[in-house]
Amino acid sequence: MITLTEENYIKAIYHLGKLGTANVSTNAIAKEMETKASSVTDMVKKLSEKAYVDYKKYQGVSLTEKGKAIAVNIVRKHRLWEVFLVEKLNFLWDEVHDVAEQLEHIKSPKLIDELDAFLNFPTHDPHGDPIPDKDGNFSKLDKVKLSKVAVGETCTCVGVEDSSSAFLKYLDNHKIALGSKIEVIAIEPFDESVTILINASKLNISKHVSNNLFVRTN
Repeated sequence: MITLTEENYIKAIYHLGKLGTANVSTNAIAKEMETKASSVTDMVKKLSEKAYVDYKKYQGVSLTEKGKAIAVNIVRKHRLWEVFLVEKLNFLWDEVHDVAEQLEHIKSPKLIDELDAFLNFPTHDPHGDPIPDKDGNFSKLDKVKLSKVAVGETCTCVGVEDSSSAFLKYLDNHKIALGSKIEVIAIEPFDESVTILINASKLNISKHVSNNLFVRTN
């Protein structure tokens, strides 16, 4: 039986390792988990013994296929619960992450499959991130960052790179949400800030904001 702590480590390695495709240093894991490097080394050895990770001293850690399957399943549960919280319990998109972090450790496959069906098999969570199906397949969404959209082009907001509560509240305050129609009016050469037309109003946003919004060009 895999423990909650082991699941959290596997998920951290998955995200730090570019969705399980790259090696991750123990120092990076320690920073992500807010713990000591020695504690990470001990845990990684345990995960290696259970065949969840490949670990070679000084070469970093990577997930095995067994480990990736667990990570993807955790991601699926987390994102399905986020959809449920927003659509059925009226949570805001900046409120769901911490609650979903707790719910993602529920072990019942039947519950998660029924939740998926109850939500009509959503393909993306409230932040625009793809939800894997029960076989671990992700639906593909063509998207670019708003910072890459040229002046005069129109696009639709489909996701965020930064899902922190502070950034999501900023978007709420400016009425930017998934599905929002955006037209790029101007780009300031000095600081690359962007003037957009959204909700029939002009809005100037920083490069940091435009670099953290994913859009689909129309």
